[in-house]
Amino acid sequence: MAGTAADRAGTEAAQAYLDGYAGILADAAATGRRLTREELDSRRVLGERAAEAGVKLRALVVAHLDTTRTDWPAGPGVTPDSVLAAATQAVDALAEGYERAQRLAVRQEEAARREFIDDLLYGRSDLGRVAERAERYGLRLAYEHAVAVARGPAAYDEGDPVPREVERALIGRFGDRRILLTTKDGRLVCVAPGDQQEILTFFAKLAHAATDGGQVAVGRSQPGAAGVVQSYEEALNTLDLAERLELDDPVLRAADLLVYPVLTRDRQAMADLVATTLSPLREARGGAQPLLDTLTAYFESGCVAAEAARRLSLSVRALTYRLERIHRITGADPSDPVHRYTLQTAVIGARLLGWPANPL
Repeated sequence: MAGTAADRAGTEAAQAYLDGYAGILADAAATGRRLTREELDSRRVLGERAAEAGVKLRALVVAHLDTTRTDWPAGPGVTPDSVLAAATQAVDALAEGYERAQRLAVRQEEAARREFIDDLLYGRSDLGRVAERAERYGLRLAYEHAVAVARGPAAYDEGDPVPREVERALIGRFGDRRILLTTKDGRLVCVAPGDQQEILTFFAKLAHAATDGGQVAVGRSQPGAAGVVQSYEEALNTLDLAERLELDDPVLRAADLLVYPVLTRDRQAMADLVATTLSPLREARGGAQPLLDTLTAYFESGCVAAEAARRLSLSVRALTYRLERIHRITGADPSDPVHRYTLQTAVIGARLLGWPANPL
């Protein structure tokens, strides 16, 4: 009965948008003519107003059908075909106006959502106002949140299949857990409560697969609206570090890479270290890059010569010879624990600064 009462209430609300319909129906049916442009425009306007008022399209159609039946035109020249043709034109124009208003509302909502996302991720407006608007999108910024960012071989927009696929899977798994999934600058972005890391872990798995092996970075949990900005920037910086250091891990966490921002905070000091420690390698036959690659492989393999040689497709003897050349040229021995730290830090700095391809 509740459903019937609701339907009845909806139909009654729709009566307000029947203005002039019975007269249009009678006049058009009497001659069999099509509705005039003014008559069609009046129906479209009523459809727009009904949509803006929240009246359901189904209720509008039912109200028009009821009026057509109860006020069925009579008189010379009136036929069932002429009545139904006029009714069809009127209802079609009404639905066109209704749908036009809905499309406009959707575009306005999309624009408002995009503005909120830009403000949220870049901190462009008053953070208190951002926090107020966040409730509308399911976020409670008084609590901690973390942000994960995924990049793939292509740039993505919110309406693309990849974001929709990831969003469906997230909602199917976690339901309404105050998750915001969006896109920004062609990347997938997921904002989730900081105490629910399983959401970001699942997002990373989904995004890696959906983007054909794309890379995902996860920022640290931070409180408030400013914390979302900070976590987002950490994730972006982590992706940038991964590219410069050629890290190919599918998922990277900013908390695990905090040493790198520390190393790059004083760029001049890092450049001085690279120049002082590694610039002599430029004088080697073949230049600095092959020997720099040797040091990178050696350190990344835990200073195990056999593993480093395998990575470089060299014999252990050839690798050992290269390490000895580095020792002779730079004066720093990669096998010595004290020298090793300086060399490894300089190698990381060279990769971050793009040396030797880029001047220091």
